[in-house]
Amino acid sequence: MKVGLLLSIWIIAVSSLQAAEVDTVKVYSTAMDKEIKAVVITPDDYAVRDSLPVVYLLHGYSGSYADWVNKAPVIKVLADRYGFMIVCPDGGYGSWYWDSPVDESFKYETFIAKELVDWIDGRYKTIAGRKGRAISGLSMGGHGALYIAFRHQDTFGAAGSTAGGVDIRPFPLNWDMAKRLGSYAEHPEHWEQYTVINMMHLLTPGKLSLIIDCGTGDFFYRVNEQLHQKLLDRNIPHTYITGPGAHNWAYWQQSIPYQLLYFFDFFGQK
Repeated sequence: MKVGLLLSIWIIAVSSLQAAEVDTVKVYSTAMDKEIKAVVITPDDYAVRDSLPVVYLLHGYSGSYADWVNKAPVIKVLADRYGFMIVCPDGGYGSWYWDSPVDESFKYETFIAKELVDWIDGRYKTIAGRKGRAISGLSMGGHGALYIAFRHQDTFGAAGSTAGGVDIRPFPLNWDMAKRLGSYAEHPEHWEQYTVINMMHLLTPGKLSLIIDCGTGDFFYRVNEQLHQKLLDRNIPHTYITGPGAHNWAYWQQSIPYQLLYFFDFFGQK
């Protein structure tokens, strides 16, 4: 029986038992002078907990804050099972989670890494430190999660990416990236500095826990393989998973339970 079918059966079997609370909140961003929506999932035992860890999940290009909870509802079940919060912020249609060097209205790195984290810690019973925070995402959000975590290792202790666009340079005409960075031809320095695969110098072996996965039929598979090799070359410990799958929700629905299990194990480390 295929893994996807097994997962679907499991979701149906346990979804009626899960009692995770799902709220949609609005968080004001001073950096962008606007309110940004986010889904906040709290586990069923939240009321009796003193504090609990948080996983931030980022959506992909053209997506929204509601994608994960609507298209991968298993995350509600896993929030209950593992006893952590999940926060899914809106990252705009094509922000790539950068503070854009060419468009002052896009400052999503600042929003996610500072403003949102502070807002969540100020209103929920969180473990307010890097040992209680993880961040991951899919596609654009996979790149965004690693980009933000690499640059804010005092905020996040673990990071993941599923089917992430971890090297943007092979795709200079795609997904609004030129709107955020300027064209590759005119601003090559931006494309070199703002791509995850060129940020290995920020990593110290063992400081940031990493899990990366990508389907072998994904158009981002090659760049994920290259990132994996770069991490190996620099002796950066990480978990890397590949398997059959394309760039779609069928794959992401299967991959996210492995990522959340990885974060559960990370949070349990003393």
